[in-house]
Amino acid sequence: MLSLSGRTSTLCSGPSRREFLRVGGLAVGGLALPSLLAAPKGKAKATSCILIFMDGGPSHLELWDLKPDAPVEIRGEFGPIKSSVPGVTVGELLPLTSKQMHHIAQVRSVHHGVNDHNAGSFYMLTGRSPSEGSKLIQTDTAATFPPFGAVMAKLKPAAKAIPPYVLLPEYQWNNGVDIGGQKGGFLGAACDPFVGGDPSLEGYTVPGLELSADVPLDRLGQRNDLRGQLDKTVGRLGESTALDRMGTFHRKAVEVITSPDTRAAFDLSREPQKLRKRYGTDPGTDRSLEARKFGGLPHIGQTFLLARRLVEAGVRLVTVMTGRRIDQAWDTHRDHFGLMKKSLCPPFDAAFSTLLEDLADRKLLDSTLVVVMGEFGRTPRIGQVTSNAGANKNNGRDHWPHCYTVLFAGGGVPGGAVIGASDKTAAHPSDTPTTPEDVAATIYTLLGIPPDTELRDGQDRPYTLSPGTPVKGLC
Repeated sequence: MLSLSGRTSTLCSGPSRREFLRVGGLAVGGLALPSLLAAPKGKAKATSCILIFMDGGPSHLELWDLKPDAPVEIRGEFGPIKSSVPGVTVGELLPLTSKQMHHIAQVRSVHHGVNDHNAGSFYMLTGRSPSEGSKLIQTDTAATFPPFGAVMAKLKPAAKAIPPYVLLPEYQWNNGVDIGGQKGGFLGAACDPFVGGDPSLEGYTVPGLELSADVPLDRLGQRNDLRGQLDKTVGRLGESTALDRMGTFHRKAVEVITSPDTRAAFDLSREPQKLRKRYGTDPGTDRSLEARKFGGLPHIGQTFLLARRLVEAGVRLVTVMTGRRIDQAWDTHRDHFGLMKKSLCPPFDAAFSTLLEDLADRKLLDSTLVVVMGEFGRTPRIGQVTSNAGANKNNGRDHWPHCYTVLFAGGGVPGGAVIGASDKTAAHPSDTPTTPEDVAATIYTLLGIPPDTELRDGQDRPYTLSPGTPVKGLC
């Protein structure tokens, strides 16, 4: 995690841990920042991205791809409503989002074969197969493929002294580990996200951006000057290459700490209270209750608002987890319809619709790609069992990776488009089958990064950024 917590790590195309320790460590506390690279050239309107991850696996049958003519055990309790696009419907639980569908393109034929939360998340957040031999990837390691945010941090670092990749509100956790596709992978800890915390909490402060009481800015400046003198001395002893790298690293770290732009970007008090309420504020929810126990999504409105502020300030990619730390919010094995109606859709509908309208009003939507995805969808038939967690036979939907919907908005995407289709029960693609690799290639293309761009790991081994094909009609 990018933070000011005192951790040290290998830099993204920077000095090794041994080099870091030899020159005495960062006086400011070990903030890892990506080296400044020449970004690959590509035509794109989008310069930043908000990736909304609906962790747990949202039901496409209740949200985007309803089947009102299917038997009741398929179609469920909710029906479709009209949207701002003639002929395009959404679920009745999204009345506010329905008014913003002219901004949104849907791909209704995404599919894969991974039925596991952690591995499925890794697949969707990286666009790479989550298999390591006979095992599925459960969490990020120093050898795993990096997610979208880490790649953006590497290839298109922020122009200003602000973290290029931010994750909100916190790392998502499942089965004892952080789910895959969140950290820097083989690009190193310098390409990990800056984890911004939960801005809906009372007394919110940004983790890592507050200096210790005994290190005011003037003292930080003195330490910085001292470090510069030490670097020059050691450089005369033959370590100039490593120190050149460390100089860039150290300078960027100090810039982030002292940057008024960074501090201002995280300051939600600068937003009108009326707008904050439109996104959604927490009325005093019991935070000990997770969404699947009807605790709702109390963080989601202010988190989406913060995401908008961050891309406005120059952050390249913000990943927003719609659940909380230990809460696969959209994993509705039981009480599916009650949870969708009471706990999940109302706060999501308010936050997502307001985000799109706010970005459009601020003329930011063309330059900001918004992607909405989960690791998979839910079973076509109510009560159908596909995982160890099962599904209540009367009101549950289990995991279903074989067909589901991913949304794209902004960034030059043709709003209102519906690409691909599912069969009559939303069980399998019937047109334009689309893989996670294709989704990844589409995202990178829309952000101006050719999918055939070459990445290299810490051992200088080459990897193609994405083996997928951009979705025709989106790019």
